[in-house]
Amino acid sequence: MQLQDVLYGVAMTNLVGSTNREISMLTFDSREVQQDAVFFAVKGTLSDGHAFISQTISAGASVIICQDLPEQKDPAVTYIEVADTGVALGIMASNYYGNPSAQLQLVGITGTNGKTTIATILFKLFRSLDFHTGMISTVQNQIDELVIPATHTTPNPLALNKLLRDMVTAGCTHAFMEVSSHAVVQHRIEGLTFVGGVFSNITHDHLDFHKTFDNYIKAKKAFFDGLPKSGFALTNADDKNGMVMLQNTKASKKTYALKQLADYKGRVIENRFSGLNLEIDEVDVFFKLVGSFNAYNLLAAYGTAMLLGQDKVEVLTILSNLSGAEGRFDYVSNAQQIIGIVDYAHTPDAVQNVLSTIQDIRKGTEQVITVIGCGGDRDKTKRPVMAQVACDWSDKVILTSDNPRTEDPLEILKEMEAGVSPTNKRKTLTISDRREAIKTACHLARPGDIILIAGKGHEKYQDINGVKHHFDDKEVLTEQLNLIS
Repeated sequence: MQLQDVLYGVAMTNLVGSTNREISMLTFDSREVQQDAVFFAVKGTLSDGHAFISQTISAGASVIICQDLPEQKDPAVTYIEVADTGVALGIMASNYYGNPSAQLQLVGITGTNGKTTIATILFKLFRSLDFHTGMISTVQNQIDELVIPATHTTPNPLALNKLLRDMVTAGCTHAFMEVSSHAVVQHRIEGLTFVGGVFSNITHDHLDFHKTFDNYIKAKKAFFDGLPKSGFALTNADDKNGMVMLQNTKASKKTYALKQLADYKGRVIENRFSGLNLEIDEVDVFFKLVGSFNAYNLLAAYGTAMLLGQDKVEVLTILSNLSGAEGRFDYVSNAQQIIGIVDYAHTPDAVQNVLSTIQDIRKGTEQVITVIGCGGDRDKTKRPVMAQVACDWSDKVILTSDNPRTEDPLEILKEMEAGVSPTNKRKTLTISDRREAIKTACHLARPGDIILIAGKGHEKYQDINGVKHHFDDKEVLTEQLNLIS
């Protein structure tokens, strides 16, 4: 492939050498460089690719994309200076793979909570509508029936465009992808063509990365600012920042809501463990998903389907039979009718949503026992808040490890304990071993009680000091519930 062909749309500030040359690959990883590779010197949070330029040239790189031209230049190498290497990487990755996003009806879903469920519902819905469909999500990536493990909520631009190209090759017409705030700031979606964007909600999360809540909101909003005039921007009008997302978008502005007037209006008629009875656009429908947070997810999926030109009755019929994403209000029960729920809730708002849903459904005499932890090397400010929310909405709380990563689990637990008020201390236990914590919750439960295991959801591992040990909340919970049945 010619270098000049993949440079379309890239704003160069300086060019040294020729663009009329063959290239073999694009990479931002110096360890992957092969002969005639294009190397992107990306300034990351942990390392600066500029430090590896000479090493990559020795390994065969013939083109360097950088923000700062090196003083010593190899006459056999083409150097292209740009304002932001990450932006150039996104645009060139898209060009390299033949701009696959433009050949799909690609919808991006962003927000703090609900992204995975909305993407999963839409993927299942459009598969049921007989479309070849792709999905890019936190849980897994999928091309029709082919499952591809996910490493990030939104992959890097090269992996992302290769995945989209594979979808086009497989005959996909639609694709639904989660768009994380990290991905927006790090330009992972640069160069992609979206037909629409969906906003779920925004709450306290990722302040370790964004530093302020305002920066976090701006990151989400930037996705909508970049949508084309021909596309749509669908937002949750009940979220206090929902309409902020639409302020500068050129796309068609649409809303969904349970409480406000909206283009796609819903109303919860009944909410129970077996499902959710909703009125959507004046049609009464029973869904298998549970909780008001899922009412929003269903409305978002319904609105998206309508904006993509699908039939209302057919869409509602299919949605009524769909289950949600793995690890999202995933529940099991035993012979004693103890109900165990596994949920990915890892923000204060998500934990409150799940617990308030349980409160809505419970008859009033059951105990709610919550097992909860916080991840290491992540936003520390939410730790005491998570513990406080769990205590305020539960009868008993067990604080435990989540993915401690490189942090001391006991230090994380101390920071969580700071959020436990004196009146709540009597109903709180701290057990750092997650398996023991789940086992203890099961032994504390009486017939009819409800156990919530929050934080890890679909994950099948526990990350301790860089090593991922097998750990599946649902597997452990089911095993322990069966032992006491």
